[in-house]
Amino acid sequence: MKFKEDFIARFKILLGNELEEFLEYSKRFLRTSIRINTLKINIDECKRRLIDKGWRIEQVPWCESGFYVYNAPSDIGNTIEHCLGYYYVQEAASMIPVETIDECEYVKILDLCASPGSKTTQIAQKFRESVIVANDVRIDRIKILSSNLQRCGVINTIVTMEKGERFHEHGIKFDLVFVDPSCSSEGAIRKNFKIMEMWNVFSIKKFSKLQKKLIESGFNCLNKNGTLVYSTCTLAPEENEEVVDYLLNRYENASVERINLKIKSRPGIEEWENKKYNDEVKKCMRIYPQDNDTEGFFVAKIKKL
Repeated sequence: MKFKEDFIARFKILLGNELEEFLEYSKRFLRTSIRINTLKINIDECKRRLIDKGWRIEQVPWCESGFYVYNAPSDIGNTIEHCLGYYYVQEAASMIPVETIDECEYVKILDLCASPGSKTTQIAQKFRESVIVANDVRIDRIKILSSNLQRCGVINTIVTMEKGERFHEHGIKFDLVFVDPSCSSEGAIRKNFKIMEMWNVFSIKKFSKLQKKLIESGFNCLNKNGTLVYSTCTLAPEENEEVVDYLLNRYENASVERINLKIKSRPGIEEWENKKYNDEVKKCMRIYPQDNDTEGFFVAKIKKL
C-alpha cells in the first residue's frame, strides 16, 4: 500500500518523529477482536466454547467483555456461536465510547448514528434497564442494524429512521446520547487498505460540516446534566477537535469531561492549520494505531451543564 503525499504531510505535522511508526502500524492487519454478548451467554461459558475450538483468547484491557482472538477461522462470522448472537465481531477501539460511561442510571439513551449496531448492542448489554433509541438515516442501514439487534437478543431498543442532524426537531430528550458519525476513516486503514485510495482532504472538509450538525443535534437532544459521547475512527482534527470546538463555542453549557480508561491515549490537539481551538479539547482522547495496536480513534465526553 502506498500512502498519498498530502496524507503523509498532515501526519508529519501531527506526529513528528513518530510518523514512520504510525505508517508502519497503519500497514499491518488488525488483530481480530470480539465482544461477548452477555445478553445471551455469560463470559466464562462463551470463552470455554471458543477455547474448545482451539481459539486463543486475550482480554481487551478497557472492556470486560472484549477479547482478542487468535487461531480463529478467517470468516469469524460463520460460526454457530456468532449466528446465535453469543459474540459480536467488533474492533477493540470501537468498544471505548460505551466504556467511558459508568454503569449508573440512564433512563433514556439515544444512538444517533447506530448502524450496523456495534455500539447499540454494547449499550443494550450494559444498560439493560434503559430504553434505547437506535437511529440511522437509510433503509439499507436500518436493515443491517435491525438484523444485528435481533441476533443479539436486544429487546429494550426502538429503531428509528431520521436524518441525524434533524433528530432534535422531534423534541425528544435523552439522558445519554452517542454520536458516532460517518468519517474519513483514517484510523481504519489497517482494516481496509482501500480507504487510502479514497482518502482526500476534500472529503475531510465535507464530513466535518455534517459532523458539526450531528453533534449539535445530539447535544440539543440531551436533558439537563445529560452526557454526550462523540467518537470517530479518524484522526483528522477537522473531524474531531474542530467539531468539539464548534459545539463549545456555540453552547456555554457544554463542558468536556476527562476520560479514565486502561488505555494509552493522547490529549486532543489545541491548534491546527492556524486555527486555535478551545483549550477544553485537550480533555478529549486521541488514540493512534501504534499506541495500543488498534485502529486510530477519537473520543470526547461532553456534559450538558
